[in-house]
Amino acid sequence: MSYQDRITIEAGKRGGKPCIRGMRITVYDILKWLAAGQSWEEIRADFPELTDDDIRAALEYAASREHGGYDIRVA
Repeated sequence: MSYQDRITIEAGKRGGKPCIRGMRITVYDILKWLAAGQSWEEIRADFPELTDDDIRAALEYAASREHGGYDIRVA
């Protein structure tokens, strides 16, 4: 799995921020919840449409951005 398959950027959705699979849940939302101490299980309970692969993709995307990578398709 690669984050490029799950992270989408659409100009008219959430201000063009990177989202999960075209949903309105952003990478930032997931990172914020994890930083606040929520477990993957708690996040998935609150947002059952999210999968472990979605959360993993958000982390991979953030790591890639920190390392200088920006390889994502913009719709």
